[in-house]
Amino acid sequence: MSDALDALAGGKPPAASPLTRAALEIDEYAATLGWDLPTRLFALVDSAALRRQDPRLAKQLGLTAADDGLTPVEQDELPAGMELDKFLGTIAWPDQVAGCALVVERQMLPPGAEQTRPKNATEAQIAEWAANQPNREEVRITAAVLRDGKKEIALRLRSKDVAREVLTGPDLVPGLTEALLATFS
Repeated sequence: MSDALDALAGGKPPAASPLTRAALEIDEYAATLGWDLPTRLFALVDSAALRRQDPRLAKQLGLTAADDGLTPVEQDELPAGMELDKFLGTIAWPDQVAGCALVVERQMLPPGAEQTRPKNATEAQIAEWAANQPNREEVRITAAVLRDGKKEIALRLRSKDVAREVLTGPDLVPGLTEALLATFS
């Protein structure tokens, strides 16, 4: 219990692993920016290694000796109009990057909605169809992975936009975490 209180007092979300903490920290950051924003990409670096290798950058980021785990470093904006899967195929990370994370907003559809999806539709037509579905749910997905294959998702529903309602788990959006893991191969 004191670990959770210490984490809250230090401003870090309590979580079981550094990867989960990083995903929740990025989710909280995204929540401060609001909704309807473009996809964001982050490198995840080992905080202790960053302090050793680049003390000046660590100081700029506000890292102290007490900070352990992973430090998210936001990357440049994704190219406008490029499909996410194609963009992810262009990424190569330097060895110092322990993992990466992506924040993306999507529509979740109710069970059975896929049966009414228009056949041979363009992406724009599918997006319009999804936006007009009753009981659709807007979500913000923060997917985080490490080079060693560990993965974590933080999923925030727009209708329940508070930190205590964020869902976490490694297998909530497996296609997205697999695509992120592929950026390390």
